[in-house]
Amino acid sequence: MNKIKEYQYWDKETETLPRDELEKLQLRLLREVVDRALHTPFYSKVLSSVGITRGEDITSLRDLAKIPFTTKQDLRDAFPHGMLAVDPSQIVRLHASSGTTGTPTTIYFTKKDLERWASYVARCIYGTGCTRDDVFQNMITYGLFTGGLGLHYGAEMVGMLVIPSGPGNTGRQYKMMKDHRTTVVHATPSFLLHLHTKMEEEGYRLSDLALRRAFAGAEPYSEDTRRRIEQLWNIDVYNSYGLSEMNGPGVAFECQHKDGMHLWEDGYIAEIVNPDTLEPVPDGETGELVLTILCREAMPILRYRTRDLTSFYTEPCPCGRTHRRIKRITGRTDDMLIINGVNVFPSQIEEVIMGIKEVGNNYLIQVDKDGALDRLTVKTEVGPAIFMDDTRPLNALKERIRHALQTTISINPKVELHEPGALPVSEGKAKRVIDNRPKDV
Repeated sequence: MNKIKEYQYWDKETETLPRDELEKLQLRLLREVVDRALHTPFYSKVLSSVGITRGEDITSLRDLAKIPFTTKQDLRDAFPHGMLAVDPSQIVRLHASSGTTGTPTTIYFTKKDLERWASYVARCIYGTGCTRDDVFQNMITYGLFTGGLGLHYGAEMVGMLVIPSGPGNTGRQYKMMKDHRTTVVHATPSFLLHLHTKMEEEGYRLSDLALRRAFAGAEPYSEDTRRRIEQLWNIDVYNSYGLSEMNGPGVAFECQHKDGMHLWEDGYIAEIVNPDTLEPVPDGETGELVLTILCREAMPILRYRTRDLTSFYTEPCPCGRTHRRIKRITGRTDDMLIINGVNVFPSQIEEVIMGIKEVGNNYLIQVDKDGALDRLTVKTEVGPAIFMDDTRPLNALKERIRHALQTTISINPKVELHEPGALPVSEGKAKRVIDNRPKDV
């Protein structure tokens, strides 16, 4: 693994701004964002309801607390253009995340927004020690998901050769890594473990590769998992944080010390609140991360409740960056499951199951680890008429359920059919999800 020779800064002046100067910059940018937000149908009502009619009404960063929180449901309710601060003709791209209903969380970007986003990702990548001499193989999903394109454009801005390999196809991944002397990869931690296992099974050798670093993201993982990947591959693994509502990857990233993620405070204002009381928690205490984006003109979002649980580091980082660090995400305040990097809501599964007339009222969602990958099993009761000596109707129903679920959640689950009354019934609130995966530490 690489030793720190010297610190690299993409924008040293900004990354090492004294705290008082950084907060002055945040205040100026916050006022500008509030002015933009007032042009949206959603925030014009929200802000005027608390007496904010122009950016200059924000006299200090403490005034941010006057603004009501924004939730994912607010974004859905405002779809498609309720939070748009520019004319639709200025939009050049949209990204969308999965959700619990038919209305996705959709984020819009202008050309300038995309350039800013790429610059923040470039800052992240360069800060790990990468240079234009590196070869970057992006093994993450492309498309509406922000992870693929986000890292892609940031790496190109650094000047790296980018290989947009996408996920899956372990044999092809290895061949490209070997042929093109890949030095950096971006993948889910589970895929990195899976890829290593497959390589060993097929007799591939690490000594044939030039790999030095990996950026792991899109799903929670423990420090033990990071260490295991580093030991197996003999590389440095860097933790990252992002979400589509805040552009995507590039919100926070580890520097070469790999001890907490620097959250770029010239692009985002971060708060950590008690998820029950919504009051700020003391620095160092775990709570829900709330973010305000300062670096997007098309779709400003103020005080967004991420549902992600983390805490601030209280001590400065030896790298000299003044932007505060957050700890790895320890969980979420809602019930969303992340399965092999894909967001899945139990309500999505329920909607599919309850739409099939042969299915009973009781079902169970189970998530297990199968080697390095997550395995989703959906168990459901069906009517007694289905259970007969001829197994063809059962198999046909099982396949219909599996196909409907895969179409909805982009995960290929295992489906089990059970007789009425075979699944456990909970007293009070039903326990629909059993997650047997090892807990993050």
